[in-house]
Amino acid sequence: MHLTPSSVPDVRPMPSSILVVGAGLAGAQTVAALRTHGFSGRLTVLGDEGLLPYDRPPLSKALFSLPEPAWVSDELGVDVTVLADEVVLDDAAASLTVGARDATVRTVGGRAITADVVVVACGSRPVRPVDWRPALSLHDAHDAEVLRERLRPGTRLVCVGAGWIGAEVAGAAVAAGCRVSVVEAAPVPLHRQLGDRVGALLTPWFAAAGVDLVTSSAVTSVGPEGVNVLTGDGRARLVEADVVLAAIGARPATDWLQGVLPMDARGAIETGADGRVLSHPDEGAVERAPVFAVGDCATREDPAWERVPGGHWSAALLDPDRVARSVLGVPPVGATAAPYVFSRQLGHDLALFGLPDPARDQVVLRGGPTTQDEGWSALYVAPYGAVTGILVVDSPREVGGARRLMADGPVTVDLDLAGDASRPLRSLVPASPRA
Repeated sequence: MHLTPSSVPDVRPMPSSILVVGAGLAGAQTVAALRTHGFSGRLTVLGDEGLLPYDRPPLSKALFSLPEPAWVSDELGVDVTVLADEVVLDDAAASLTVGARDATVRTVGGRAITADVVVVACGSRPVRPVDWRPALSLHDAHDAEVLRERLRPGTRLVCVGAGWIGAEVAGAAVAAGCRVSVVEAAPVPLHRQLGDRVGALLTPWFAAAGVDLVTSSAVTSVGPEGVNVLTGDGRARLVEADVVLAAIGARPATDWLQGVLPMDARGAIETGADGRVLSHPDEGAVERAPVFAVGDCATREDPAWERVPGGHWSAALLDPDRVARSVLGVPPVGATAAPYVFSRQLGHDLALFGLPDPARDQVVLRGGPTTQDEGWSALYVAPYGAVTGILVVDSPREVGGARRLMADGPVTVDLDLAGDASRPLRSLVPASPRA
């Protein structure tokens, strides 16, 4: 269904109370931005993990080297206990009721919190098939603590999934002395994110790091002895394990909002460019209290990228400022940054800028990906000729150029020169660059 911004002119006064649902990076950044832009009313934060906000990427990237969470108060200087009037960290949101003047969130513990404005920053949850009971997940600080306790030198670990998390944990675990296998249903690692051609270039990294990579193999069951898989040629086999990690993706943690807010196919809340939740056309001129969404739980409109799904670290870090400005009626400033993912896996650094479509886009390589120690990058080029994404591998000097090139959306470059790694990325842009 096509969704549109509310047709009711937004002429409400400055809110006197705001509730932020979610105590992660996006929630903390929202709190900080609201105070920075002058909000002096009552500010409440609701979280469900029982911990103050922390950054999630180090949970896998620094599984053994960082045994404590990377607290947002230390990393960014954002302390929600100072900025907010009330901080509830151990009670999950259970329902949302949106009225004409305010909205109310009811919690599992029986609280009812009403505010003029609600900002939903409830993040995501790992995908975990119900019959994979022996498998662990890695999504929060408690998961990381359990995984560290289970992984000792000599432990047989099977990571189901060769995506960002699976590869990061595999690299950390094998470096810690574990015996590691990775089972992937697709033919190459990071197939969905990077596609066949680029994924094939990453495949040798696993063997070089001492990790056994099993591709084109679907897990049929998880048991106490390991995982049973069905290989691409129809054979069944058991991959033995002491510990199994399910790393097959995440979904927005929005089950409690079903039927209340508009969502896309993956369960993300659909918002306008300013983070305000879109309304159904059949609502007509019905007045409703403003609700916003930000971070992993949201998919927002974007003038450059059309629709930007959550799940990018940059969304949790940067989008809260745009949301806070919209809540308070403060004009936006500057262009939006490109969606950004970074990863450290199997001894390699990866940075992905933009929103490539690997199933559609042509890949233009820059540099020598077949050389073990040489950095390289890959440009994803859509059929209409614009670069929609840039992957940078082990090439710090290319990161800045890729970030700048993707900053304002897909861009047309000179494809005849694009493969020449000696040329700076900015030199590839013709006089009228934007798609």
